[in-house]
Amino acid sequence: MSFPTSPAAMSPAWLAEKLGQAPDALRGFSVAKVGTGQMCDSFRLTLDWAGNWAGDVDVPATVVAKCPSHDEASRSIAKLTGTYVKEVSWYRELAAGSGVAAPHCHHAEIADDDVDFVLILSDLAPARQGDQLAGLGLAGLAPCIDAAAGLHALLWDDPRLDTLPWLVRDNGDVIRALFPQFYTGFRERYADRLAPEVLDLGAGIVEKIDAYLARQAAARTIVHGDLRIDNILFAPGGARCWLVDWQTLGRGSGAADLAYLVGTSIADPVERAAADRPAFDHWLAALRARGIDPDEAGLWSDYRAGALSGYFMAVFASMSVERTARGDEMFAVMAERPARQALMLGSLDLL
Repeated sequence: MSFPTSPAAMSPAWLAEKLGQAPDALRGFSVAKVGTGQMCDSFRLTLDWAGNWAGDVDVPATVVAKCPSHDEASRSIAKLTGTYVKEVSWYRELAAGSGVAAPHCHHAEIADDDVDFVLILSDLAPARQGDQLAGLGLAGLAPCIDAAAGLHALLWDDPRLDTLPWLVRDNGDVIRALFPQFYTGFRERYADRLAPEVLDLGAGIVEKIDAYLARQAAARTIVHGDLRIDNILFAPGGARCWLVDWQTLGRGSGAADLAYLVGTSIADPVERAAADRPAFDHWLAALRARGIDPDEAGLWSDYRAGALSGYFMAVFASMSVERTARGDEMFAVMAERPARQALMLGSLDLL
């Protein structure tokens, strides 16, 4: 390898150079695991700068290193779906100067095998990761909806959507082959945890998988694809946020991203049942503020169909990544909340 893919393989000189400093500027660094992601491993590096660099406002005190997962199954599915390629490409080609609320990237590199990679990102502490299990109410989601609109406005019906190879990549055949198998395993794993109607929604998706994957958006744009609060960092007080984990980027309807966010986030079923239209209207207003003239009726249909995406991701991801106790409960919640949303919105009927 021509570059390190874990903190243990990084030298202080290599890291200093990637941060734009002289090789001897960094005496060393300490490492702590951060985040709960199961597709990658993330670490906070606390930097020990030498001499005149220590305390310099132009050098960071800490950075975050993102590396391939230690789990072979996670790495395999990442290679199959281009997961790592998408995130590295996002930081290399679009993030800088986009205005999208995301960490600054100091360095991004990936090998030809599409698995070995490294990202050196700004550390946004004291911002904290959202808690998927605890959930977040509609008021708390307001900055997330604004951040989502900023992402969606970036390439709204833009010809560039068809010119970026890593974004154009179509995983439809992989999904068609794997999702029915994954759903069988998911149903067995969660048979005693989820209600029958929640489990049965997955059977409906399997039956209509071709229509689900072929559905055309009212307006195409770049979508995050896994827009949930575990993948969002919140400033203290929650008034500002940053989107992270850009491994599921694709082309589609921004309204589906929004439905995913609302459906997976709000724990209280009464509040969640009343949140769809206010969240959608907030998102439309944020788009209009960015110069977009949205097709409200078409996008509302996209939102309704998009409510299936949270459940879909819960099934696919739970059967793809390393299994943990927290992960089991997180994926159960990720399936249950949007399933109730999709049943209420009649999402399957749109396929």
